[in-house]
Amino acid sequence: MNELLKERFISLLSESSQVTNEEMGNAYGSFMEQVKTASQSEQSYSNIYRILSITRAELVFVESLYRHEQGEKCPKNCLS
Repeated sequence: MNELLKERFISLLSESSQVTNEEMGNAYGSFMEQVKTASQSEQSYSNIYRILSITRAELVFVESLYRHEQGEKCPKNCLS
């Protein structure tokens, strides 16, 4: 499983509770460090691409849920 998806940043984005800017900033900083670590630790570009693609797909999904909860139309997501 993609370790990036287990990061606190992803869970904060998908929670409906109130989050402070400081808490979100700290979680984002930690998430970016994990992205950097994952990108540098893998020797295979295909593995790096897979990890980042799965993470991107999850973020797009969370974004669509957020927009739907706000009463906006959900645009068709383009993952290319």
